[in-house]
Amino acid sequence: MTKERIYLFDTTLRDGQQTPGIDFSVEDKIAIAAMLDEFGMDYVEGGYPGANPTDTEFFTKRRTQQAAFVAFGMTKRAGVSASNDPGLNALLAAKSDAICLVAKSWDYHVEVALGCSNEENLENIRASVEAVVPSGREAMVDCEHFFDGYKANPAYAIACARTALEAGARWVVLCDTNGGTQPPEIREIVSAVIAAGVPGANLGIHAHNDTGQAVANSLAAVEAGARQIQGTLNGIGERCGNANLVTLIATLALKKAYSNRFETGIDADKLQELTTLAHAFDELLNRSPDPQAPYVGASAFATKAGIHASALLKDPRTYEHVAPESVGNLRKVMVSDQGGKANFINALKRRGITVAKDDPRLDKLIEIVKEREATGYAYEGADASFTLLASRILGTVPDFFHVESFRVMVERRFDANGHLKTVSEAVVKVIVDGEVMMSVAEGHGPVNALDLALRKDLGKFQSEIADLELADYKVRILNGGTGAVTRVLIESTDRTGARWWTVGVSDNIIDASFQALMDSIVYKLLKNRDRVGLIAAE
Repeated sequence: MTKERIYLFDTTLRDGQQTPGIDFSVEDKIAIAAMLDEFGMDYVEGGYPGANPTDTEFFTKRRTQQAAFVAFGMTKRAGVSASNDPGLNALLAAKSDAICLVAKSWDYHVEVALGCSNEENLENIRASVEAVVPSGREAMVDCEHFFDGYKANPAYAIACARTALEAGARWVVLCDTNGGTQPPEIREIVSAVIAAGVPGANLGIHAHNDTGQAVANSLAAVEAGARQIQGTLNGIGERCGNANLVTLIATLALKKAYSNRFETGIDADKLQELTTLAHAFDELLNRSPDPQAPYVGASAFATKAGIHASALLKDPRTYEHVAPESVGNLRKVMVSDQGGKANFINALKRRGITVAKDDPRLDKLIEIVKEREATGYAYEGADASFTLLASRILGTVPDFFHVESFRVMVERRFDANGHLKTVSEAVVKVIVDGEVMMSVAEGHGPVNALDLALRKDLGKFQSEIADLELADYKVRILNGGTGAVTRVLIESTDRTGARWWTVGVSDNIIDASFQALMDSIVYKLLKNRDRVGLIAAE
């Protein structure tokens, strides 16, 4: 049976840019467009040329090799010809393969926002599309607020869609701009539009996530006949975001309800890069990936309940709806006080440590983990620290160095210019191969000073940690008061791109931080010797 093609339209660089706190530079847009293009998106919408300097510069040249590069803008204004409309002329001047025109399709908006008649709005749509088609660019029209417009005036909303199609638009995209339409409504209305003469092969869906159903609404539209899906990477967008293309791509490819009927431009090899794409985009945004994101989150294929882990060891299909490898993710059995022996055996095996179920050292490890987690440690969030703990109990960690003592001083004083300043200084005494070394460092706060001093001189190991960087530092107070127990989590990375988390717990924040710093360095030295497994270094 021949499968029908679903076209993927990415609007991360346009609609996604409306996300609070996100402001792409031209360089950001170039990098993201390349990621999307290389991954295999059919359309990459780059922004609104003429509306701002960034987008205008971005469209001075074509930014994709395979994907259609799309410029976005409005239909012409009422009372002005298409040839004299500056906004439309800016679109036609952009170096794009396609032009997406946004048009009003709710008669209430036509009256209030545009201040023109319904007939004038239809003429604006028609004339704008007819201006794009001769330029050789693919024309498409986003029917803004289409579903609200259909509920208010079905005949007019459909007239807007049909006008766009008859004028030559390749795609007519039905937008759930407010994000409040429900999947059964989407299915019913898309079916009605098709019945009214707009073929599904020319219909797209643009869903917002205000009720948490943008993905469901997009799939409902596909089931009803729409063949283009618009969305963004990781579902970014204004308010609650847009349809998450990452989730949609995996669902279309891996769920038989869709994969038996449809195909996209993403083949099985590219699908295995989905997790990398999602995480690389978050890194570019300088934010942590959502650990519970469907398919690609760090916890998407993680379990911590002992009975679940035991079943996973026998057959992963018992608790996994798809194979993690199919989207480039990893199976992860968490280590926690809820875990049974199966969790620990599997966790150790993934780190290259084989231990028998009846080995007394395993019982000791489980006992220590549960005791420590009861006092505040969180090994499920600090895989590197767990690896070190397990290796130490099993007697496999070299004694690289020994910290004999450390001292941290914080002084608040006036400098020579009379300005009040706070200075942090740390002193660390380290022994390597019997040689005592003392290092002193100032830093931006006591933890930074301690980190700099600790890593200042490790003797023969110093060159091995030259590329070690602390990527993140998190502090959590586990109970109230100034004498509270504190948990510190530190994320580290090196030039290989590997990232690992370590943990420290103490009623002294400096001591907790030092524990995590020590674990990070020792883990790095073990990693350099290929002594740690894949999961721990993810």
